[in-house]
Amino acid sequence: MWNYNFYLYITTNPTQTSLYVGVTNDLARRLQEHFENKGNPVTYAGKYHY
Repeated sequence: MWNYNFYLYITTNPTQTSLYVGVTNDLARRLQEHFENKGNPVTYAGKYHY
């Protein structure tokens, strides 16, 4: 049987007006991606400043 680790995460923007729910197998990498996209209006995370 395969053994995988997945993480469900919920994050909010600084003004706490929106929630983002995601699933990933590398939580640290995914949160870094959200941080790097801050201010980029093309991405959801960037648009809402996660």
